[in-house]
Amino acid sequence: MIGHVLTGAVTLAAAATGPAQDPGTASGNGRTVTFGLFVFFIVVTLGITVWARLNTKSAVDYYAGGHAFSGPQNGIALAGDYMSAASFLGIAGIIALSGYDGFLYSIGFLVAWLLTLLLVELMRNAGRFTMADVLVYRVRSQPKVRTAAAVSTVTVSVFYLLAQMVGAGALVALLLGVHPGETFLGMSAEAAKTWTIVVVGALMIFYVMFGGMKATTWVQMIKAVLLIVGGIVLTALVLARFGYNLSGLLGSAAASSGKGAAFLQPGLKYGKDVPGDAYQTVLNKVDFISLALALVLGTAGLPHVITRFFTVPDGRAARTSVNWAIGLVGAFYLMTLALGFGAAALVGRKAIMAQDPAGNTAVPQLAKALGDHVGGPVGGDLMLAFIGAVAFATILAVVSGLVLASSTSLAHDYFGHVLMFGRPRESQEVSVARFAACLIGVLAIVLAVIAKNMNVAFLVALAFAMAAAANLPAIVLSLFWKRFNSAGVVSGIYGGLVSSLVLVFFSPVVSGKVDPLTGQSLSLFPKGVDFHFFPLENPGIVSIPLGFLCAVIGTYLGREDADTRRYDELSFRSLTGAGSV
Repeated sequence: MIGHVLTGAVTLAAAATGPAQDPGTASGNGRTVTFGLFVFFIVVTLGITVWARLNTKSAVDYYAGGHAFSGPQNGIALAGDYMSAASFLGIAGIIALSGYDGFLYSIGFLVAWLLTLLLVELMRNAGRFTMADVLVYRVRSQPKVRTAAAVSTVTVSVFYLLAQMVGAGALVALLLGVHPGETFLGMSAEAAKTWTIVVVGALMIFYVMFGGMKATTWVQMIKAVLLIVGGIVLTALVLARFGYNLSGLLGSAAASSGKGAAFLQPGLKYGKDVPGDAYQTVLNKVDFISLALALVLGTAGLPHVITRFFTVPDGRAARTSVNWAIGLVGAFYLMTLALGFGAAALVGRKAIMAQDPAGNTAVPQLAKALGDHVGGPVGGDLMLAFIGAVAFATILAVVSGLVLASSTSLAHDYFGHVLMFGRPRESQEVSVARFAACLIGVLAIVLAVIAKNMNVAFLVALAFAMAAAANLPAIVLSLFWKRFNSAGVVSGIYGGLVSSLVLVFFSPVVSGKVDPLTGQSLSLFPKGVDFHFFPLENPGIVSIPLGFLCAVIGTYLGREDADTRRYDELSFRSLTGAGSV
């Protein structure tokens, strides 16, 4: 997943904000090995998809893998879904460039995961395939609720998906060492970005259309294992370079950062104090709090994380999934500290920013440096190729999960229960889900190709803010407020979505933000276009309370159609798993 991801410059999409300045981190042989590992991973996952297609016979198989995955298997897949390439590369990159402030991301995402696991386990016990199954359990106006849930699921997923796709094109080009003025397999850097987006998009469509949840789960499991193994190897090599002395590692990182002691203290990147400008100082701190709220609360509302819990057979397996996921995610985020500070110490700030100003290639550069130290140029090329393949695997796993969540909601919630009044044939519903996966995938490819050179990093922050403002209020109040009704669900979802979109559109991330040093626009629109009036870049601190407020007001103003007996059933079922599918 954060996971899935990150916000601002810490997302994969941040790699698209500008071209790399340093001609690559790999030799020609390294580039060939990296490309070969990419192809090998693709072949393996395509084989898994073919197998999954042969074993997908029903809607339960397609949407939830037949509820056949064990607790450990689903826990590994959950960790794989959450630990995105943005987590692996983005968090380590921001630690390498910003020190302590990057460390806050590791802690924040781990805290977000604990809250997420608490809520989604309750949802798994209460639902069947999607978030809407829980929201409609005790209300009578089901079509309106399912439509709102489908709109929210698709909106959040597409924004997140677009950022991942744009970032994939830029990142894979960087990992392959394809830069402006260079070619690879006869392609220019721009062509390589485009074709990467197309290939990633085509693969995710294939995984979801033909393999459904079974194929997606196995891809996420393989990716999680590769990611953990890669993290362990790099962490061990980094610590070995400093004699397993953490003080030595931190001291060397601070010395190489160019920031001195400030590198190990808060305020280098977020919540900055602006001398002589108390207003901007307060805004910076509030904006950081807003970002933290969106990340911690939004994760629990991400559709592709929610759907993962419907793949296990019972509540006991769901709890086992929780234990495995917490262990793997916790270990992973601890390793990002060693990777980030290790990159700062062994690669250096100047070399990292020369390759990619956002820091997304800090870990590949660290892998190359460590491989060179252990096995010379060949060792460096092999290590870089392996880390590049891991990053590619994480991209494919995350985008596949997003497309599957969207297509499932469209087919199961909107087609099956709104258009077909809850009485579709299973074959019809699955066919619609496959068609929806193709449609969403093609749309994502087209939009990502159009936006491949735009700064779309804000889309990740927006996806988290919308998930927290729209989905989280509906989920929490459905589970814990007896009076909550369909009007409250619909009002909360649409209120959270609209407020997040409007606030971001009129914020500095879309217009009006200019780099004080270079004079270049840091917004989506070019310099000279400024229509922003909302001062924060992250809307969560405003949109999340608005989402809850809309849900509460809608409940009191709307017709009370909640079934209190069904609420008692829902509470018992969510807490115990008794009667769940």
